[in-house]
Amino acid sequence: MKTTKKLWISLLTIVLLLSGAGIYIVQQNRFAMVEQAIQIASPEGELTGTLVLPKGSSVSSGKLGLVLFIHGDGPINASHDDGYKPLWERLAGLGYASLSLDKRGIGGSAGNWLDQSIDDRVEEAREAIAWARKQPNIDPDRIGVWGASQAGWVIPKLAGKEPLAFSILVSPAINWLRQGAYHTRQQMLQEGKTETEIAAEKASNNEVRQLLAQRASYEDYLAAVKEDDPMTKERWTFVSKNYLSDAEQDLKQFRSPVLLLLGQQDIHVDWQETEQVYRKMIQPELLTVAVFPDAEHSMLSKKTADSSLRALMVSLFAPRQITVPGYMNQIEDFLKELD
Repeated sequence: MKTTKKLWISLLTIVLLLSGAGIYIVQQNRFAMVEQAIQIASPEGELTGTLVLPKGSSVSSGKLGLVLFIHGDGPINASHDDGYKPLWERLAGLGYASLSLDKRGIGGSAGNWLDQSIDDRVEEAREAIAWARKQPNIDPDRIGVWGASQAGWVIPKLAGKEPLAFSILVSPAINWLRQGAYHTRQQMLQEGKTETEIAAEKASNNEVRQLLAQRASYEDYLAAVKEDDPMTKERWTFVSKNYLSDAEQDLKQFRSPVLLLLGQQDIHVDWQETEQVYRKMIQPELLTVAVFPDAEHSMLSKKTADSSLRALMVSLFAPRQITVPGYMNQIEDFLKELD
């Protein structure tokens, strides 16, 4: 009888602990903002996404500045699987709305993001800005952008076409091909590969670049390369459209404040090259640079980025601490200086 009672007490304790943890997770992932699903008509098909507003905001309480989010590479939905929400909340606390779209073919957005060129993505951003300017609670003169990684080729072009109030760029590269070479080398070094192995991989990648330059078909690519995991046909098309991307000259087009955020642990992008070129091409009075010693490409700490379990636990139990300390503070300070 006593054994049975102890067993039930143990089970009840476990249930209560799990229930308490569940409640805590729900509370931690409840953000002080209002999310609205939106649709934007486009010649290439409807775009869907999310407009995030501060709680209690209305036209009568004054118009809001807006941050348009421009994604990096990959099949990303509007919230980046909720990864944007801590920053959205911080922006809402500053009185800013956030607008983020599902990539084409993701969520309800029509099309396929792998069919897009960088110029296509620029025009898509312009469509989003045009939509935002028509919203009664948005100040059309205070629309800026936040963009990560591949957005580093989109935003400088966008700045030449739209009067952006500001631009926030996270881990952007300068040159597509150099970025690929840098990432390959850094990834292989991290995996403990030898210089001989790295040289062989470099030679293989150079063959692919030659095929791209020759405008080879996907079938030619498959016949020529000996990769264990070759690109899909869709990816080959995407790379073929964008592999010559280089942001250097486009950086001259910035006419409003720019915040550049870089991580010293980034193995995807050569952060030192990016900082050097940004400082060279952008007027000094417009540029603010922040480099985080422990941050990798996504502004996570290296120990978090290297552990999927740690990343999951932090995102569940402390989502506002998922990025490195100081990252969101830097964005907040930047925007406060503009107001």
